[in-house]
Amino acid sequence: MEAETKKEQRNEEYNKMVKEVTPTHSLPVNMAKAFLVGGAICTLGQGILNYILSMGIEEKDAYGYTGVVLILLSVLLTGFNIYPSLATFGGAGALVPITGFANGVASCAIEYKAEGQVFGIGCKIFTIAGPVILYGIVVSALAGLIYWMV
Repeated sequence: MEAETKKEQRNEEYNKMVKEVTPTHSLPVNMAKAFLVGGAICTLGQGILNYILSMGIEEKDAYGYTGVVLILLSVLLTGFNIYPSLATFGGAGALVPITGFANGVASCAIEYKAEGQVFGIGCKIFTIAGPVILYGIVVSALAGLIYWMV
């Protein structure tokens, strides 16, 4: 009987400690942060696109250049350890656009660079990118096959 009482008391203390330590999150606040960060990234992308178009580059080429510039900025910000802070603040707002994918690939390369060029960066860089690239290739091949058949 006494052992059960101690066990219940220990469980209550543990639950109290977990409740104190566990951070509380506000869904509306997190959604607002994601909206602001994702919106800022998209606004930056639109500004880059408008600038490239103002230089007289064709629209279809300007989209590609915009993507390259956004990826470059994301990789640079990841290298300077700024993008992870942005992702922590903005959540999915920073992780969903193309910049989030570039951040994922760059962060893997940075994390494993101490293991060497081949076995570190070469092997681990596709930890995040690999499944996405594979899925993209398979789906595009299937879409091309369906397009060819129709």
